[in-house]
Amino acid sequence: MLCEEVMKRDVECISPREPVEAAARQMRDYNVGFLPVCDQTKKVVGTITDRDIAVRLVAERKPASTFVEDVMTREVVSCGAQDDLQKAEQLMAKNHKSRIMCLDGGGKLIGVISLSDIAQREQAAAWQTLREISSREAHA
Repeated sequence: MLCEEVMKRDVECISPREPVEAAARQMRDYNVGFLPVCDQTKKVVGTITDRDIAVRLVAERKPASTFVEDVMTREVVSCGAQDDLQKAEQLMAKNHKSRIMCLDGGGKLIGVISLSDIAQREQAAAWQTLREISSREAHA
């Protein structure tokens, strides 16, 4: 199975120069805990999660007007739409990520695959990936 068969294509992203408050509102409005951070050409430059906001903004008592780029995760874990889904699962497990972005050849966002997307297609693979993703909590 290819990543493009599983990925969500209608993905919202946010600019690194937007305030974190806007990211939080977007997460609330779309009922998500993760947003890709993209430049004006839709090239992915990072991600921001509800956890990033809690740990890097709220816990540090920074204002909600702080730019997304100041609290985002800069590491981009990604795969291509034509990659085998197993590659995405391996990258998610290796990097302890419950979501992975699908990018085109130029680094532009075209979709996102979450662990729940995999679970809906392949329960056994999802369990294995979840075990590997969550291994960081067991060792922390």
